[in-house]
Amino acid sequence: MRIPAWTEDELVLAGALVVKNGWRELRTRDPEVQDLSELLRSLPLHTPEARALPGFRSPDSVSRKTTDFMTNHSQYIGRATRCGRPTLLMIQAFTEREAEMCQAAAAIADGINSGELHLIPPQPDEVDEAGASAVEGRLLVRRLLARERDPKLRMQKIEHVRRQGLPLRCEICAFDFAHTYGELGDGYIEVHHVTPLHASGVRETRLDDLACLCANCHRMCHRIRPGESWRTPSALRALMRRPADAADH
Repeated sequence: MRIPAWTEDELVLAGALVVKNGWRELRTRDPEVQDLSELLRSLPLHTPEARALPGFRSPDSVSRKTTDFMTNHSQYIGRATRCGRPTLLMIQAFTEREAEMCQAAAAIADGINSGELHLIPPQPDEVDEAGASAVEGRLLVRRLLARERDPKLRMQKIEHVRRQGLPLRCEICAFDFAHTYGELGDGYIEVHHVTPLHASGVRETRLDDLACLCANCHRMCHRIRPGESWRTPSALRALMRRPADAADH
């Protein structure tokens, strides 16, 4: 059995450490490398058999990964080490959104240290068909998916919309299940957690954190492209308008 490839979660944590160190590598004996090695081995992402492999996320491997981050950064002068595309995409994410990605790393670490992220079971669709997740990591996606799928929370959101006298329809494309499917679709809608993944924390989900979406728009908000995050409803709405806008010119 081979040591599994680094996941987005692990790369987020390693990247945040390198950024904290001024985009410089850290050596094996560095206490922060030792601590990160221990944290990585505790993440609920790999099988017990994989975590038991000699060298799995050892301090040596963590140090090598920090070297990948340093030498493949655009400002580094020298020869880059060889690394995979996920690491390169993570370097790009930290370069473009340093504060948000460091915030995501802190959210992962806090969720592990509190024990919360150990309690949430894997969720359907937390990774795509190629095994990749949002750039902020699978565990943050897992947490928000679990919140979205809470039936009690979903019903509270639906009742909240109805009490306001608003139509129960998709907030992106305005699809109305009852209008299309009649009685069968009455009262049906899906909810999407609009809190950005990097800001996902331990606080209780509020109804304002949820948007009502049809199944298609919900899927497109979650659909992952390498190096990207979930789309916000407003971002997806803008994407939907582009073909029509182009046709008018």
